[in-house]
Amino acid sequence: MAFFNLQGKVALVTGTSRGLGQYFARALAQAGADIAMTSRDVAKLAPFRQEIEALGRKTCAVALDVSNQESIRQAIAAVEAQMGSIDILVNNAGCNIRKPALEVSWEDWNTILDTNLRGTFFTSQAVAPGMIKRGYGRIINVGSVTCVAGYAGLAPYGASRGGVKQLTMSLADDWGRHGVTVNCLAPGWFKTAQNAVLYESREWVEYLCDRIPLKRPGSPDDLAGPVVFLASEESRYVTGQTLLVDGGISTGATRATVTPPKPR
Repeated sequence: MAFFNLQGKVALVTGTSRGLGQYFARALAQAGADIAMTSRDVAKLAPFRQEIEALGRKTCAVALDVSNQESIRQAIAAVEAQMGSIDILVNNAGCNIRKPALEVSWEDWNTILDTNLRGTFFTSQAVAPGMIKRGYGRIINVGSVTCVAGYAGLAPYGASRGGVKQLTMSLADDWGRHGVTVNCLAPGWFKTAQNAVLYESREWVEYLCDRIPLKRPGSPDDLAGPVVFLASEESRYVTGQTLLVDGGISTGATRATVTPPKPR
């Protein structure tokens, strides 16, 4: 049996102009899926589109701003017109604004929640009718370890990701009877354009690694297997779940600098 084969499937991955979105799309393409990719500036997708087509996959690139409902409607219609159907949706597009809670503005809050939470819901809502009609679909909402843990300076971001976790469970219950699974893929600490400044501090990286049982931040390649699994037939009985890919940091464990004494 050829496990995790996505041949003949069409995957829409939002926010693919950079970062983890490209890794998700690349992994799905390597597993056989054709790829619909999006960005607010569609011209930025040209190099990545060429890369995916070099793998022998069909592609399309459409403009999408997930904080704008009309943009969502137009983008989904364009993908369906060009690719025929959407079998897999990866809601990856997101943003963050790092500020202490007392400095967060009304506009900061709206920007983050409109993109990460409202955008995830309404993109799913736009794609779901086609999946329901065909009796098949895989929706993967990208969350983070902040779905289950709180961090200073990330109040609106954490609220948005916690909301994505709850939204995932609700949509899974709504659409499961139609053959559509909905799951949340929650990365831990991965170096991306959004948080690269943190990794400039050696002290912070050492502190972070001390809290991760596997003793290192995540590498984008660590997400390839999980996203392909959730997109594949092999996850057919998995829905409403949050899959943490975080090196174990969500265990809440800390590592002492000295060896603890043996119990008597």
